[in-house]
Amino acid sequence: MPGRILGIYALALMDRMGPIYGYLISERVGQRTEGAWRPGPGAVYPALNRLTVRGLARSRVVGRRRVYSITPKGREVLARIRAQTASWTRPAPDLSVLWAEVAGVEDVGTFLLLRLRRALDAIDTALASLAVAGAARPGMRSLRADVLSELSARIDTLRRREALVVSIPTRRGRGGKS
Repeated sequence: MPGRILGIYALALMDRMGPIYGYLISERVGQRTEGAWRPGPGAVYPALNRLTVRGLARSRVVGRRRVYSITPKGREVLARIRAQTASWTRPAPDLSVLWAEVAGVEDVGTFLLLRLRRALDAIDTALASLAVAGAARPGMRSLRADVLSELSARIDTLRRREALVVSIPTRRGRGGKS
């Protein structure tokens, strides 16, 4: 799976940035995963090679580097992937709790809290970039407002649920003894 996502990510980078080289891919993945994954040459170059063999990318030597660029066929594949993900009407199920159990995590609540913190950090970073982009593109301001509104609504829902749980009196055992 990492090889597949690496290849698809490389195609997306080529589409957005133009010709790229392997080290750039490794650096970008490292940045995007906050250092959790920094693929080495043994992962990056086989992924790029698979793209060229399938005709999704082409390579050429520029100076001392081999650079890769997306082909029309690669753009078609990327467009199909993007169309499939854009057509999702509901989010895919989150299987991370299952993986937590497989990994032997004993406290699933703490695990979920750590994931939430990571997600909130990612949202914070995304909102900051949307704020910068929003200055140039008004549509981004709307997206930023939508994200903030959704977060606020979810927090309110969680607070209401917590208030219900706290306010429900505990039941005593039969016969009036606790």
